[in-house]
Amino acid sequence: MAPVAATLAATAALGLGVALARAGRDRRASRAQLAREREFALLASETLAVGLRRIAVGQLDLAIEVLTVDGERMLSEGAVHEARKALKRLRALLRLLEDELAEQVFSRENAVLREAGRRLSAARDAEVMVATLAELLRRHPSKLAHRRGALLLQAQLRAERDQIAQQTLGDESTVADVLDELRAVRRRVAAWSLAEHPGIEAVEPALKRLYRRGRRRYRRAALGRGSRTRAMHAWRKRVKELRYAAEMLHRTDPEAGASAGARRAGKGSKPRGAAGKLVGRERKRRRKQAQKRREAGYIRRVARRADELGELLGAEHDLAVLAARVRSEAGSASAPVAGPRTRRLLLRLIAKRRKRLRKQALRRGKRLYRQRPKGFAARARSAYARAWRA
Repeated sequence: MAPVAATLAATAALGLGVALARAGRDRRASRAQLAREREFALLASETLAVGLRRIAVGQLDLAIEVLTVDGERMLSEGAVHEARKALKRLRALLRLLEDELAEQVFSRENAVLREAGRRLSAARDAEVMVATLAELLRRHPSKLAHRRGALLLQAQLRAERDQIAQQTLGDESTVADVLDELRAVRRRVAAWSLAEHPGIEAVEPALKRLYRRGRRRYRRAALGRGSRTRAMHAWRKRVKELRYAAEMLHRTDPEAGASAGARRAGKGSKPRGAAGKLVGRERKRRRKQAQKRREAGYIRRVARRADELGELLGAEHDLAVLAARVRSEAGSASAPVAGPRTRRLLLRLIAKRRKRLRKQALRRGKRLYRQRPKGFAARARSAYARAWRA
């Protein structure tokens, strides 16, 4: 009986091992499938219409998932931040499809997403103000780290953040209303019927508009007329729209890694004679291929440059909001936590930092918006076609 029992035990152990391995594979496959569904870019063999609808549904699923919590814990600020980013991406996608969607459809979905983001914004804005002051303290430890007024202001901002978070994130009815709206949008988006086109013809006019608006806002910010704060903030919105549009239209070049390896392998001593001529022709061919890959990667470069520019403009805007908060201390009904000398110092340091960020942003903006909208759209069209053929 002992051998039989041992055999049965071994069989059971083997069956258990197979079941565990299969379960592990299923989990990995499920995660991979979810990652594909929520990829914020076109997949390798995906048409534009199919891809943009998938991206829209994926971003809605992401926002709904992070905002859905059980009754035992409160919604986190990080979850709200992720949801708001997803909503901003969705609104950029709507802008890209503005000519494809009916005017009523575009207006309705854009209004719903804008209002959902607004209802979730208070907690995030309070957190950003705390982080902005903390960064200013980190940059100027000798001037601010031991100044009582600055530390009291920091404590005050943290208290305000916690209070707003409790009111916003703990308001189950507000979150429930937002979730209901997003689920309704998801049902409508999943039923979209977008026309199929071989290239980006369907979205090219909208893409050109996004670029033109950003270019116009860049020029206004560079001239510095009127309110510099409003001009920079308006420009930032257009830069983010361009970034998200470029990220959605980007398609990975599958030959990039192999071609780079071929280029490295081709380096060495220069052959002479007939062999040298063959190598010369091969190098010329590779240079042409490299140029084609560079053109195919144009949309990706636009997305990267717009992202970097958006970060600069975001930091400048956060400092502008903090400066307004510091100024409001002087007119506060209650006693200000920061004295006049501390407020003047903070405002001087904020102004200096904002000036540097604006200078960097305008320099990068000049590079990003140096083309005419028509030329930009033509390069984007060519890049999309090359990436699709690859």
